[in-house]
Amino acid sequence: MIPTCGAWWGIAPDVFSGRAPLRSVEMAERRMGRRADIVHVYHHGADLFPTPEERLIAQGPRLLLVNWKVAVDHTWAQVAKGAVDDRIDRLAAYIAGTFPGRFFLSVEQEPENDVRPGRGYSAADYAAMFRHVVTRLRQQGVTNAVTVMTYTGAPDYTAKPWFDKLYPGDDVVDWVAVDPYADGRDGDFAALVNRTRPGRPSWPGFYRWIQNRFPAKPIMLAEWGAYERPDRPRLKRDLFVSAAKQIGEFPQIKALVYFDSAVAGGGDTRFDTTPGATRAFGALGRLHRFNATAVPAS
Repeated sequence: MIPTCGAWWGIAPDVFSGRAPLRSVEMAERRMGRRADIVHVYHHGADLFPTPEERLIAQGPRLLLVNWKVAVDHTWAQVAKGAVDDRIDRLAAYIAGTFPGRFFLSVEQEPENDVRPGRGYSAADYAAMFRHVVTRLRQQGVTNAVTVMTYTGAPDYTAKPWFDKLYPGDDVVDWVAVDPYADGRDGDFAALVNRTRPGRPSWPGFYRWIQNRFPAKPIMLAEWGAYERPDRPRLKRDLFVSAAKQIGEFPQIKALVYFDSAVAGGGDTRFDTTPGATRAFGALGRLHRFNATAVPAS
């Protein structure tokens, strides 16, 4: 499932607010002046998804991007060996009985943050866990999940000896994603998606790396955003303006999903905290690139 032209426009709306998902989506769409193609939702453990309210969201039509942390009570190694197969099977039966539409499924995003070699959380354990979960779901009839492998995009992790071992394999990964956030150090959109650091001179940037490593895979910014910085009042506005100018340089990016939260870990990422940011974000979302391919009906 890839847009035939351009890219899809998405949002993780009002995250951590406690507001009901459908209400959050509707409010975000009014704020940005358009419908979201993709809505990012989060689940963990034995949650069954899509929930009834998420199925209403999908009727938009919108595509769900479900971020699933499979287990908080078992290690990756244990999951890979079948420790939560009953959980996976229940979810598969639930999806088969309630939701025939296509949806994105990101399995335990940003694994770099959690790698702990020798404790059941090695990079190889992650790859085995991802493969086991996806294979098990498919064996149980879940053929409508479009799988996403989501990296943090932090250059420091790419220097780790285990970094290349995270990838589960082309046959179980449909899209490759990254979650970049602007904190004032990157300059513009191009620098954000190809972030480098002085201490990592050999790293080409994440977009270039994916192009070289996975040339046939569509790329998603599964979360992206800019943090509020009192000393940089134009940070968000400038990022969105640069994105509108530079997105054409990144044809492999097929979806942008903005992380909209007043209380994100690194600060306020809401796209409309200043009039300039509001206008620039709206203009970005109106580009033909993000309106060229309608999402499939659920």
